[in-house]
Amino acid sequence: MELFLSLVDDAFFSAIPAIGFALIFNVPKRMLVLCACGGAIAHSLRTLVMHSGVSIEWASLVASVTIGLIGVYWSRRYLVPRPVFTVASVIPMIPGTFAFKTIIGVFTLHDGGYSAEVMASVLENGLATLFILMALSFGLALPSILIYRFRPIV
Repeated sequence: MELFLSLVDDAFFSAIPAIGFALIFNVPKRMLVLCACGGAIAHSLRTLVMHSGVSIEWASLVASVTIGLIGVYWSRRYLVPRPVFTVASVIPMIPGTFAFKTIIGVFTLHDGGYSAEVMASVLENGLATLFILMALSFGLALPSILIYRFRPIV
């Protein structure tokens, strides 16, 4: 029951930034609900996969592939371009905390001199940021590459 309440809480609070970024990207108002649902599904799925013991990088890949597949379906159903749904849906999964810790570590290295602990933290957080962003971008691209592979260009 605690996991379910955590996922509901996670879904609610991840739908808010998805709607906010959809508004910034001028998504049509009738599609805002789907963007909110996509953000909620993506972040909750990542949380659920991480709860089962998978790392955040692989969980982000699973969630972004799922949103990519859902985005392909929604784009065909509502006749709206796929990035309308997918970009706003993955925004809540951007690794801001890891990137912030990386930059703070770099500034600490610059001001306080070299330290092995700080350097290890910078590398760990920087690589986590890089791999999560790669998982998000690859996960969004993979479904459309596979589904539209044999579609004629013209």
